[in-house]
Amino acid sequence: MKRLAGWMLSSPATLAVSLFLIIPVAATISVTFTAPGGLLAPYAEFFDSAFQRTVLWRTFEVAAITTVVSLVLGLMTAYVVSRCPPWMKSVLIILAVFPLLTGVVVRSFAWLIILGRNGVMNNTLEWLGLIERPIALLYTQTSVVIALIYIFIPLMILVLIGVLENIPDDLLQASASLGASPTRTFVQVVLPLATPGLIVGAVLVFTASFTSYATPHLLGGTRQMMMGTFLHQRAMVTFDWVSASTVAAIMVVVIMTTVLVMTRIAKRLNPMAA
Repeated sequence: MKRLAGWMLSSPATLAVSLFLIIPVAATISVTFTAPGGLLAPYAEFFDSAFQRTVLWRTFEVAAITTVVSLVLGLMTAYVVSRCPPWMKSVLIILAVFPLLTGVVVRSFAWLIILGRNGVMNNTLEWLGLIERPIALLYTQTSVVIALIYIFIPLMILVLIGVLENIPDDLLQASASLGASPTRTFVQVVLPLATPGLIVGAVLVFTASFTSYATPHLLGGTRQMMMGTFLHQRAMVTFDWVSASTVAAIMVVVIMTTVLVMTRIAKRLNPMAA
């Protein structure tokens, strides 16, 4: 009876996920297996193209760098915030959440102003005498990475603050009483216990970066095309739905594989993490 009640309670959510997520994704991927030329012809065509392989690798590289940098900066920031007094913690959390109240497009346009040829960065460097003429900062992979880190690091901070706050102070005090340095305590006590939050934050940031469209489109342009912009081009410009579905399917596979790898790493670092 309890099991039946559980199924009844979860059925609305299961139905909604099936209708609005699983079925559309399955329908999109199924198009690639019914295309002329063979079962895996669209995928063979994708990987035969050096340009498309480059787009896939660039997207993975940008997402990976964004995730790693966000992990490091987010962990340090969240650790400091979690150890602050309650009133200061509230203020810092509000400051961390505040950028999320602005749309991604608006924040990306802000980086256009900062990194532009006559933008804040070039003007500052010229004023300091570090450069003689403006340098090209826009439409590079670096500009895309910087903007993605700025956009998604608040997610990482919020996830890690919740995890680090739940680490008992008694464990840290016990580690210090046994002679461990603050660095050793952080590496051997805090880091393993924070593994669940690190994995969740890494999955969120990697997935959002890998599938991002607006930021790569505005700051990378056609020179630094990523999978999101490439998918939009195939679907909305050339109207090649088979190719667009192939790109979408490859993105799903890469994201799912990355999530499984991260989960495996979490289990190795902390068996209780997953």
